[in-house]
Amino acid sequence: MSHIVTVQEAVTAFADWMEPTDAELQAIEREMPAILADVDLVDAEIAALETRPAELDARRTRRARRKALATRAVLANRAGCGEAA
Repeated sequence: MSHIVTVQEAVTAFADWMEPTDAELQAIEREMPAILADVDLVDAEIAALETRPAELDARRTRRARRKALATRAVLANRAGCGEAA
């Protein structure tokens, strides 16, 4: 019989008293447009998988992919300019 052992740091890393810092919250807020664009892309891909592929699904997926890439490019350009690290 093998014993299951937990790693103490992994267990305490998600303790209730541990809150995100202001810097972490600001980073999430800066990346929120990209996160939402990625969610739209995944939604479009799921919708295309659930039905028979149609031209409308392909357009929706391409549009969502372009939006996600454009949003990531904007974030990368801001980081490159030193605005958001």
